[in-house]
Amino acid sequence: MNLKEEILKIAKEAKFASQKLANLSSTVKDEALLRMAESIKVNKEKIKEENSKDVALAEEKGLSKALIDRLTLNDKRITGMWHTLEEIARMEDPIGKIESMQKRPNGLQIGKAVVPLGVIGIIYEARPNVTVDAAGLCLKAGNATILRGGSEAIYSNIILADLLKKAIQKAGLPSGSIQLIKTTNREAVMEMLKLDEYIDVIIPRGGESLIRAVTENSTIPVIKHYKGVCHTYVDEEADLEMAEKICFNAKVQRPGVCNAMETLLVNEKIAAQFLPRMIKKFQGVGVEIRGDRKTSQIVEGIKKASEEDWRTEYLDLILSVKVVKGIDEAINHINSYGSGHSDAIITNNYSKSRKFLQEVDSAAVYVNASTRFTDGGEFGLGAEIGISTQKLHARGPMGVNELTSTKFIILGDGQIRE
Repeated sequence: MNLKEEILKIAKEAKFASQKLANLSSTVKDEALLRMAESIKVNKEKIKEENSKDVALAEEKGLSKALIDRLTLNDKRITGMWHTLEEIARMEDPIGKIESMQKRPNGLQIGKAVVPLGVIGIIYEARPNVTVDAAGLCLKAGNATILRGGSEAIYSNIILADLLKKAIQKAGLPSGSIQLIKTTNREAVMEMLKLDEYIDVIIPRGGESLIRAVTENSTIPVIKHYKGVCHTYVDEEADLEMAEKICFNAKVQRPGVCNAMETLLVNEKIAAQFLPRMIKKFQGVGVEIRGDRKTSQIVEGIKKASEEDWRTEYLDLILSVKVVKGIDEAINHINSYGSGHSDAIITNNYSKSRKFLQEVDSAAVYVNASTRFTDGGEFGLGAEIGISTQKLHARGPMGVNELTSTKFIILGDGQIRE
């Protein structure tokens, strides 16, 4: 079987499975999710063994520390996987809900029923936990899943997908409900993107180049997350101790993820007081600072920021810093250079906080909190299949409810249209 035939076979099996999944009871789906969780739990050592192969290869290739961190599965992260599946099982099932039922003058009752999207293709890089999160969320929402992870996580993805597939088969679900494209041949993605007859939506998770390539080549609708150029603006009325704590967390806690801060904006009235201490703390843990002219005047010896830096998602211990005149300049900078992902203001001024919430055009907008919270689990969604920075059909972290669509249902008693 050649590559094209192999991908087509996977897509056909997924389409068949999706028709079965759409009509499963919550009880059956939740039982499958709990079996998936148990399989991850009892096979922890096998998962770590396979993951260690990926990490070793990544280190040999000289991949960045941030990427290797995203790739690594330790005890805590594996525990988080099966806890996530258990949490998804406990969540309310959205499928079958009736929304907006109303009676028309002619007596027809018209409403909307929540239904699965169908077959969802997930194309992702580096983070093997996506294999589990995506499969679990899609299953809860009655969708079949085709997973295509990056070559850097191939061993991890294969063991995880195999464990999940065996678990759902024991629960009586079709084998095509969860499938992994195991080849690392990039042509597999191109073949997958042509199968709009079988796949209903594509969700890419990874770098900007991957997402642009998927968008440009897909005949299937794509839910995009281009990049996370996230900002924190420290207002002149901020609690500076709080601001220091939040900014440090937003940049340093996990710099290689999309909700990490990439640009720090500081009001000019408190810049001389705030920046020397803040930058010293960043530099103490290896953060490279790239500042504008005013920042360089306040703190000597830092690299000058270029125009391109303001648009860059570093995914590393690099931070752009800019001194601004006030909230209007901060908002204008964010809306001009940001990616619509996550942005925060640190202030004790109520009016400014509301202005920031209203005028910043991003999927998640914060007041006095770290952008690192933009995550399906942290938002109470159980997990996420991705963070959409577009506005159709979902925006922000995508959980179970965002993996559904609707259909109109019409109840009549003999009406005809004249």
